[in-house]
Amino acid sequence: MPDITIHTPAMRAEVLTYLDLKPGKTIVDATVGTAGHSFAILERILPGGRLIGIDRDEASLALARERLSQFGSAYELIHGNFVDLDTLLENLGVKSVDGILFDLGISSFQLLDASRGFSFQADGPLDMRMDKDSYISAYDLINNLNEEELSTLLWNFGEERWHNRIARLIAREREKKPITTTAELANIVVRSIPSRYRHRYYRIHPATRTFQAVRIAVNRELEILEAAVNKAIAILNKKSRICVISFHSLEDRIIKFAFRKAESDGLINILTSKPLTPLTLEVEANRASRSSKLRAAERI
Repeated sequence: MPDITIHTPAMRAEVLTYLDLKPGKTIVDATVGTAGHSFAILERILPGGRLIGIDRDEASLALARERLSQFGSAYELIHGNFVDLDTLLENLGVKSVDGILFDLGISSFQLLDASRGFSFQADGPLDMRMDKDSYISAYDLINNLNEEELSTLLWNFGEERWHNRIARLIAREREKKPITTTAELANIVVRSIPSRYRHRYYRIHPATRTFQAVRIAVNRELEILEAAVNKAIAILNKKSRICVISFHSLEDRIIKFAFRKAESDGLINILTSKPLTPLTLEVEANRASRSSKLRAAERI
């Protein structure tokens, strides 16, 4: 099992500043992961504070529980989907909170576990489920969607330039045998892209956008995001804050427009007219943070 110290959360200093943390506050980390942000939050809301952490990944929650054990009863961790934020908190008897964080990135812990199938860096089964109890996996989508559906998925969720070519080759290859591993899918993607564009067009691995798109579809990440943010705003106390860290333009666009609508409805004041990006020093120390963007708002 990967070391829980591996994952360094993006933009931690900015999160701590914009959440305006003080002892005694109740804060929700809606994507607790392995508790990188949560640990730092707890240090600042004690004594008297309470952290509620939510995650779809039970393996991450187990590591978060180990990391936070020194804080005793000051935290509660819940296995669930942040789109059910209102119900999960209601079950705890919590009607309002003093701050909410969404960190939408996938953790190094998940990427490094080849058995989860999130990454093309190590061969593993085509899975990509945040919640292992979920019904649909990457294998199901790759092997059962028709060519047009695959092409649409790759464009809508990955903005993949070569979506048509990739979908066509996937459809052709799976006629021979099912596509079962991350290495097989990555190889198909690379072969789909004209060789002269593989390095000129892509500053990242050519399969990155395809894997992003499939992961988003498997976990319904964009579908649930706006609803979750709206629920979060609704349960914030006055003068309390919400911070959202996104890692690609599709997520950031949803957050931007959700915040704008909430502001026009008189619910929040947007604190970041443009999304904050990590400082150069952070990117040098933590390459995974390079595409992160932080938006923050305060409940009126």
